[in-house]
Amino acid sequence: MRSEYVDSAEAAKRFAGNSRIVLKAIPNIPAHKSKSGLVAVELDAGMISDAFKLVSARAKKYGAYKMLAQEMIGGTEIILGGKSDAQFGKMVLIGLGGIYVEAFKDFSLRLCPVSNRDALDMVEQLRSCAIVAPDEKSKSLLAGLIIKVSKMYSETQINELDLNPVILHDGTYDAVDLRMIE
Repeated sequence: MRSEYVDSAEAAKRFAGNSRIVLKAIPNIPAHKSKSGLVAVELDAGMISDAFKLVSARAKKYGAYKMLAQEMIGGTEIILGGKSDAQFGKMVLIGLGGIYVEAFKDFSLRLCPVSNRDALDMVEQLRSCAIVAPDEKSKSLLAGLIIKVSKMYSETQINELDLNPVILHDGTYDAVDLRMIE
Protein backbone atom coordinates (compact mmCIF):
# COMPACT_ATOMS: atom_id res chain seq x y z
CA MET A 1 0.00 0.00 0.00
CA ARG A 2 1.38 3.37 -1.00
CA SER A 3 1.68 6.09 1.61
CA GLU A 4 3.55 9.35 1.96
CA TYR A 5 3.81 12.18 4.47
CA VAL A 6 2.53 15.38 2.87
CA ASP A 7 2.83 18.99 3.99
CA SER A 8 0.13 20.56 1.83
CA ALA A 9 -3.11 19.82 0.01
CA GLU A 10 -1.21 20.18 -3.28
CA ALA A 11 1.29 17.50 -2.21
CA ALA A 12 -1.65 15.25 -1.27
CA LYS A 13 -3.21 15.85 -4.70
CA ARG A 14 0.05 14.94 -6.42
CA PHE A 15 0.23 11.78 -4.33
CA ALA A 16 -3.36 10.86 -5.19
CA GLY A 17 -3.12 11.37 -8.93
CA ASN A 18 -6.36 9.83 -10.25
CA SER A 19 -6.85 7.57 -7.21
CA ARG A 20 -8.90 7.99 -4.06
CA ILE A 21 -6.88 8.47 -0.90
CA VAL A 22 -7.08 8.70 2.87
CA LEU A 23 -5.68 11.67 4.80
CA LYS A 24 -4.67 10.96 8.37
CA ALA A 25 -3.17 13.35 10.92
CA ILE A 26 -0.62 11.61 13.14
CA PRO A 27 -0.22 13.63 16.36
CA ASN A 28 2.86 13.34 18.58
CA ILE A 29 0.60 12.35 21.49
CA PRO A 30 -1.73 9.33 21.47
CA ALA A 31 -5.20 10.01 20.06
CA HIS A 32 -8.03 7.90 18.66
CA LYS A 33 -7.80 9.23 15.12
CA SER A 34 -11.32 8.33 13.98
CA LYS A 35 -13.07 9.60 17.11
CA SER A 36 -11.01 12.80 17.03
CA GLY A 37 -11.83 13.52 13.39
CA LEU A 38 -8.22 13.11 12.30
CA VAL A 39 -9.05 10.84 9.34
CA ALA A 40 -10.76 11.60 6.03
CA VAL A 41 -11.44 8.70 3.65
CA GLU A 42 -12.47 8.10 0.04
CA LEU A 43 -11.08 11.45 -1.11
CA ASP A 44 -10.87 12.26 -4.79
CA ALA A 45 -8.85 15.21 -6.12
CA GLY A 46 -11.78 17.63 -5.74
CA MET A 47 -12.20 16.82 -2.04
CA ILE A 48 -8.58 16.86 -0.88
CA SER A 49 -8.14 20.61 -0.21
CA ASP A 50 -11.20 20.90 2.06
CA ALA A 51 -10.36 17.64 3.85
CA PHE A 52 -6.74 18.73 4.36
CA LYS A 53 -7.88 22.01 5.96
CA LEU A 54 -10.45 20.30 8.19
CA VAL A 55 -8.18 17.50 9.41
CA SER A 56 -5.31 19.96 9.96
CA ALA A 57 -7.54 22.27 12.03
CA ARG A 58 -8.63 19.36 14.22
CA ALA A 59 -5.06 18.10 14.60
CA LYS A 60 -3.71 21.46 15.81
CA LYS A 61 -5.28 20.95 19.25
CA TYR A 62 -2.84 18.02 19.73
CA GLY A 63 0.19 20.21 19.05
CA ALA A 64 2.73 18.84 16.60
CA TYR A 65 1.49 16.36 14.00
CA LYS A 66 2.30 14.95 10.58
CA MET A 67 -0.17 14.45 7.74
CA LEU A 68 -0.12 11.05 6.07
CA ALA A 69 -1.67 10.36 2.67
CA GLN A 70 -2.48 6.72 2.01
CA GLU A 71 -3.81 4.85 -0.97
CA MET A 72 -7.47 3.93 -0.35
CA ILE A 73 -7.88 0.15 -0.18
CA GLY A 74 -11.24 -1.56 -0.20
CA GLY A 75 -11.91 -4.75 1.73
CA THR A 76 -13.04 -6.08 5.07
CA GLU A 77 -11.75 -4.30 8.16
CA ILE A 78 -10.60 -6.23 11.23
CA ILE A 79 -8.89 -5.27 14.45
CA LEU A 80 -5.95 -7.22 15.81
CA GLY A 81 -4.39 -6.25 19.06
CA GLY A 82 -2.89 -7.11 22.36
CA LYS A 83 -3.34 -6.00 25.92
CA SER A 84 -1.53 -6.92 29.09
CA ASP A 85 -3.80 -8.04 31.92
CA ALA A 86 -2.42 -7.82 35.47
CA GLN A 87 -3.84 -11.23 36.40
CA PHE A 88 -3.54 -13.23 33.18
CA GLY A 89 -0.65 -11.63 31.29
CA LYS A 90 -0.52 -10.75 27.62
CA MET A 91 -3.61 -11.45 25.55
CA VAL A 92 -4.31 -11.13 21.82
CA LEU A 93 -7.63 -9.99 20.32
CA ILE A 94 -9.23 -10.22 16.89
CA GLY A 95 -12.55 -8.77 15.82
CA LEU A 96 -14.50 -6.96 13.19
CA GLY A 97 -12.52 -3.75 12.82
CA GLY A 98 -12.72 -0.07 12.15
CA ILE A 99 -15.64 1.51 13.96
CA TYR A 100 -17.48 -1.83 14.11
CA VAL A 101 -15.50 -3.41 16.95
CA GLU A 102 -17.16 -1.10 19.48
CA ALA A 103 -20.57 -1.15 17.81
CA PHE A 104 -20.95 -4.92 17.48
CA LYS A 105 -18.63 -6.17 20.25
CA ASP A 106 -17.68 -9.06 17.93
CA PHE A 107 -14.22 -10.17 19.05
CA SER A 108 -12.27 -13.16 20.33
CA LEU A 109 -9.53 -13.09 22.96
CA ARG A 110 -6.77 -15.60 23.92
CA LEU A 111 -3.64 -15.73 26.09
CA CYS A 112 -0.34 -15.30 24.25
CA PRO A 113 1.32 -17.02 22.58
CA VAL A 114 -1.44 -18.69 20.57
CA SER A 115 -1.17 -21.98 18.71
CA ASN A 116 -2.48 -22.56 15.20
CA ARG A 117 -5.58 -24.29 16.66
CA ASP A 118 -6.16 -21.34 19.04
CA ALA A 119 -5.87 -18.88 16.16
CA LEU A 120 -8.31 -20.85 13.98
CA ASP A 121 -10.73 -21.10 16.93
CA MET A 122 -10.50 -17.32 17.39
CA VAL A 123 -11.49 -16.72 13.77
CA GLU A 124 -14.31 -19.29 13.88
CA GLN A 125 -15.65 -17.84 17.14
CA LEU A 126 -16.42 -14.49 15.49
CA ARG A 127 -20.06 -13.90 14.62
CA SER A 128 -18.65 -12.15 11.56
CA CYS A 129 -16.54 -15.19 10.55
CA ALA A 130 -18.41 -15.62 7.25
CA ILE A 131 -17.50 -12.00 6.41
CA VAL A 132 -13.87 -11.86 7.56
CA ALA A 133 -12.92 -15.42 6.56
CA PRO A 134 -15.45 -16.87 4.09
CA ASP A 135 -13.30 -19.89 3.12
CA GLU A 136 -10.54 -22.14 4.49
CA LYS A 137 -7.79 -20.23 2.68
CA SER A 138 -8.80 -16.92 4.27
CA LYS A 139 -9.19 -18.59 7.70
CA SER A 140 -5.67 -19.94 7.40
CA LEU A 141 -4.32 -16.54 6.27
CA LEU A 142 -5.98 -14.83 9.23
CA ALA A 143 -4.83 -17.50 11.70
CA GLY A 144 -1.25 -17.02 10.46
CA LEU A 145 -1.52 -13.27 11.03
CA ILE A 146 -2.87 -13.81 14.56
CA ILE A 147 0.06 -16.14 15.33
CA LYS A 148 2.61 -13.60 14.03
CA VAL A 149 1.10 -10.74 16.04
CA SER A 150 0.81 -12.92 19.16
CA LYS A 151 4.43 -14.02 18.89
CA MET A 152 5.72 -10.47 18.29
CA TYR A 153 3.61 -9.10 21.12
CA SER A 154 4.50 -11.80 23.66
CA GLU A 155 8.26 -11.57 22.92
CA THR A 156 8.59 -7.80 23.31
CA GLN A 157 8.19 -5.14 25.99
CA ILE A 158 5.11 -3.74 24.22
CA ASN A 159 2.34 -3.32 26.80
CA GLU A 160 -0.51 -2.56 24.40
CA LEU A 161 -0.88 -3.08 20.65
CA ASP A 162 -3.67 -2.01 18.31
CA LEU A 163 -3.74 -2.67 14.55
CA ASN A 164 -7.05 -1.15 13.52
CA PRO A 165 -7.97 -1.47 10.85
CA VAL A 166 -6.24 -4.30 9.10
CA ILE A 167 -7.89 -4.52 5.69
CA LEU A 168 -8.42 -7.98 4.24
CA HIS A 169 -8.50 -7.95 0.44
CA ASP A 170 -7.59 -10.09 -2.56
CA GLY A 171 -6.16 -12.97 -0.49
CA THR A 172 -3.87 -10.72 1.54
CA TYR A 173 -4.02 -7.92 4.12
CA ASP A 174 -2.70 -4.44 4.86
CA ALA A 175 -2.40 -2.96 8.35
CA VAL A 176 -3.34 0.68 7.76
CA ASP A 177 -3.09 1.99 11.31
CA LEU A 178 -1.01 0.93 14.29
CA ARG A 179 -0.75 2.08 17.89
CA MET A 180 1.78 0.69 20.39
CA ILE A 181 2.35 1.53 24.04
CA GLU A 182 5.45 0.31 25.87
